[in-house]
Amino acid sequence: MSQTLMDVRHLKKYFKSGKGFVHAVDDVSFTIEEGRTLGVVGESGCGKSTLGRTVLRLEEATDGSVLFAGEDISRFSRQKMWEMRRSMQMIFQDPFSSLNPRMTVSEAIEDPLVLYKICPDRASRQKRIEELMETVGLAKRLYNTYPHELDGGRRQRIGIARALALNPKFIVCDEPVSALDVSIQAQILNLLQDLQKELNLTYMFITHDLSVVYHISDEIMVMYLGQVVEKAPSEVLFSNPVHPYTKALLSAIPVPSLHNRRQRVIMKGEITSPIDPPAECRFAKRCEFATDRCRSGEPRLTEVEPGHFVSCFEFGGDFGTA
Repeated sequence: MSQTLMDVRHLKKYFKSGKGFVHAVDDVSFTIEEGRTLGVVGESGCGKSTLGRTVLRLEEATDGSVLFAGEDISRFSRQKMWEMRRSMQMIFQDPFSSLNPRMTVSEAIEDPLVLYKICPDRASRQKRIEELMETVGLAKRLYNTYPHELDGGRRQRIGIARALALNPKFIVCDEPVSALDVSIQAQILNLLQDLQKELNLTYMFITHDLSVVYHISDEIMVMYLGQVVEKAPSEVLFSNPVHPYTKALLSAIPVPSLHNRRQRVIMKGEITSPIDPPAECRFAKRCEFATDRCRSGEPRLTEVEPGHFVSCFEFGGDFGTA
């Protein structure tokens, strides 16, 4: 039986602005079992990337806790967190801006090996670099090339090799294929899945593309304005979506058929401001099922069937937060 590797409890991340506090991540809780993938989806600005960065403590949480392998890393000192980062890595969205343009492929991959003193000498580091390049599908002839000389797919492979350099257990993949061509996306997704099986990696996969998240995830968590509105196993979420926002997202997935098209759910209404939002359902202004109850308090994430959680008054939700 798989063990829980990542346990996030009531995580909050607020940013101060001139008009108040932006609730980027607001009381989010979830777990990820070892060797599994949690997909996180939602519109741009829903807080999914901030959630990933806060989980890794690239951003300091406003409140809540993050337990990694049973240890609360949110209370770690700077030195202890430095050591823990060997087990927790990130693959960034833009494979060009995440790489130093003045460093060659080998230097970019070598950097974490030097920082953490993984290999004692140059020869052992070179051997490790070549192993990582082979693992992610980078030819040896690219050893001394620069990022601007490569296409997006190869640049992202550098990012993946760099993330693997320290033998991590957990990787946050922050939209790692959104900047790539469709044909290259499939190659990178297949590579990530192969690496997961080979190295027993655990992923938090952030994306706005539901087709992509279905392909790679074991569970999917849907976010809206900093909160989780639905969470379920991938098959269940696609076959039986419950929250109106999830249904609207799924209806937007293109179907390559002239005779079996989905009925598109068009969301109307004004988006609630994330700056000190009122104590009501944040989707209420865009929801066709909204009632006075939805405007009188925040729905709590409730289990409507085993493993399937929904935050909605019309579908079993209650007042309060998870």
